[in-house]
Amino acid sequence: MILQADSVPIDTTLEADVCIVGGGAAGLSAALKLAGSSLKVILLESGQFKFSGDTQRLYEGSVSSDALHSPLDKFRQRRFGGSTNIWGGRCAPLDPIDFEKREYIHGSGWPIGLEDLQPFYAEANTLAEAGKFEYDAQDAENTGMPELVRGFLHPDIRTDGLERFSCPTNFAARYHERLGAAKNIEIYLGANVTEIELTTEGTRVRALKAATLGGNRFRVCARSHILALGGLENVRLLLASRSVSPTGVGNGRDVVGRYYMSHIAGHVGTLSLRTPTQDTHHGYAVSRDGIYIRRRIALTSQAQRRLGVTNMVARLHFPQPSDPAHRNGVLSAIFLARRLISFEYSRRLSDTQKTQRSLLLSHLRNVVLEFPDIVHFLTHWTLDRKLADRKFPSVILKNRSNRFSLDVHAEQIPVRDSRITMTTDVDALGMARMHVDWKYDPHDIKSIEKSLDLMAEAFQASGTGVFEYDRETLEHELTKYGAYGGHHLGTTRMGTDRATSVVDANCQVHGIEGLYIAGGSVFTTSSQANPTLTIIALSLRLAEHIAKNASAKTLAIG
Repeated sequence: MILQADSVPIDTTLEADVCIVGGGAAGLSAALKLAGSSLKVILLESGQFKFSGDTQRLYEGSVSSDALHSPLDKFRQRRFGGSTNIWGGRCAPLDPIDFEKREYIHGSGWPIGLEDLQPFYAEANTLAEAGKFEYDAQDAENTGMPELVRGFLHPDIRTDGLERFSCPTNFAARYHERLGAAKNIEIYLGANVTEIELTTEGTRVRALKAATLGGNRFRVCARSHILALGGLENVRLLLASRSVSPTGVGNGRDVVGRYYMSHIAGHVGTLSLRTPTQDTHHGYAVSRDGIYIRRRIALTSQAQRRLGVTNMVARLHFPQPSDPAHRNGVLSAIFLARRLISFEYSRRLSDTQKTQRSLLLSHLRNVVLEFPDIVHFLTHWTLDRKLADRKFPSVILKNRSNRFSLDVHAEQIPVRDSRITMTTDVDALGMARMHVDWKYDPHDIKSIEKSLDLMAEAFQASGTGVFEYDRETLEHELTKYGAYGGHHLGTTRMGTDRATSVVDANCQVHGIEGLYIAGGSVFTTSSQANPTLTIIALSLRLAEHIAKNASAKTLAIG
């Protein structure tokens, strides 16, 4: 059933076997895994089906640097379905090397390996509606996919790794009927958990306190509790719960909220290809199962270890839209209309007012001269993006010049002082708001520099092109957008050492029985991959663990 939290009698205590807090990709994936089981599940979600400004404002907080981090109410939606309401749908698994302890990356080494997630990735792919779990261009489902650049070969470089794209699937819209029909699940919309109430000894959860913006308050008691609020709000709830633990739940070693990671990303340099334009396929193909797929450029794991660099992928990208020298009418039109598009993408198109004024006429000239291309693009975008159920993933343009930038998406080294803390300011429910101080390590930039140098060498050695970039401006290009998008990772990280981690290999908070955390906050390192697919897989694994644990206890009692 899907119910309204305001319908719960005030000061009532609801009981369940499992309480899930948060109805985004992590929470709904766990609920779907438990649907139809013998366990009674209560899911508490702050939002409704429709967006609410009052609810969204509960996300507001402060940041140390506007340049390095977006406002906290951006890139997230406090709404049923969570940020799947606004995600781009990009899916890719982590690589085996991501789980390894790498001596050149401080804080690396997950307590699980890829083999532990492998059984759940296929199911995650299905839930995300990203087709089969096949991420290699050589797999049977992807045969016929053209090479990225014909003739581009190098023993240290891979171009057969793929990313697949969800519709993108809004988990609430797609799965609410299935969840609503599940007899063992109750979903309460408009329910905000404001405190984790521990037992006196602090080793178990007594109850979760919930409140609504309408003034209702109630509690939920369960044997297992899953916090699936996202990489920022998981931290906020733990740190705000201080009635038994003065420093916050699970924070006896001052780790909660630390090691905040995202990805280091940006558009870098100029790749001038020497091959015919028809030998370059920088856009999307469609797999046999009807999914948009795309190749990326990456270093092999052997090359990463030899160079001592972080994991990174690069995609062929069109030139910078702000520079009218590209002579592309569509790019100029996008740049001129940047204030009319979403915050995430408009931010990437930002430029100084001086540059905008001085080059405005050049952009307008591009629009006039390339107007037929603009009409063709708008037709394609309307039919294949706006009106299609499975949307064309992003802007891909004809490239007559055979010149590209590299769209870099790289792992971030965990930094202990990159962290989230609480402020004295409170929201409408009386909860303290967050302050975010995101930091990166200088080695992040050095790693990308080494990887780009190897890629440049590979293009030169293969005779396919020349890649050049400005070392002096590299750091600026990679950090001018700050922490990348909505990838909030590592803030309740997984590990075996309580001095450097918050949860164990099963995502249970150290020392607190039955309190689990789902989502990107448990990532030990951030990998090269967008995190949603792995978040879903981890949540499915966690739900299975809880179900098996409950069955084992029932058998023991019996």
